[in-house]
Amino acid sequence: MSRRHIRNILLKEWLLLFTDPNSAFLIVLFPFLVVGQGILYIWLISRFAGESMLTTQVFQTALQKLVAAMPAIAQLPGNEQILVLLLSQFTFFLLLIPTMIAMTVSTFSIVDEKLSGSLEALLATPVKTWELLLGKALAGAIPALVMTWISAGVLLLVVSVMGWGDVSGFVVTAGWFLTLFLLTPAVAILSFMLGVTGSSRARDPRGAQNTALLIIFPVLALIGIQVTGIVWFTPSLILVLGLVIGIADFVSLRAAVRLFRRESIVVQWR
Repeated sequence: MSRRHIRNILLKEWLLLFTDPNSAFLIVLFPFLVVGQGILYIWLISRFAGESMLTTQVFQTALQKLVAAMPAIAQLPGNEQILVLLLSQFTFFLLLIPTMIAMTVSTFSIVDEKLSGSLEALLATPVKTWELLLGKALAGAIPALVMTWISAGVLLLVVSVMGWGDVSGFVVTAGWFLTLFLLTPAVAILSFMLGVTGSSRARDPRGAQNTALLIIFPVLALIGIQVTGIVWFTPSLILVLGLVIGIADFVSLRAAVRLFRRESIVVQWR
């Protein structure tokens, strides 16, 4: 029964999501903008800065952590070391895709239904609160996650086209796959859960977005920590981080169910 309810919510949400041009364009185009921007930065650094970047303290620290994790990188020329360093960090940069999409899509999820009056009819059905919230979160998280994976594939294709394929073996590692297939889904679900929770408590989309901001800052912190080399996320650390965020997903769902005032929403928004 729960599967059927969640599936029905998914289908309803996807129908609304992909018939709205703004939401559809955001999900389809934003990931490619992120990839394009990242590749442009990498190309500019490798083209105009090159090995001189190795003299900066930030790059030296990060490169030392990378070489400690993969000693074979020390044998590469300086410009290729820079490429490996930048490309290795790109999967964390891709975490911005589900978080930014969640900021826009999920925060409108329940607020719009409150304003249109359609939420009252939905709450009158046998759908449980956790099924409703999880279905709405997955409705946005699944497309965002798929587009993140497609973006990672596009990145590898561009790397090959630009002649950087020789370093791809140092980039596509166990950590790369763990980030894409464990950490990214966990972050995507958490982002949308926070967005849906904020939407259920807020009276307007702006108030809902303030709650979703809670996930943006930790993601930016992860990127900053990786880029500066304060901590280099090895596969074991990524595994631990993914499990911690997975637990946070479960906790956020439980909290969202408790915070979702089903009866008062029906009364207040008539």
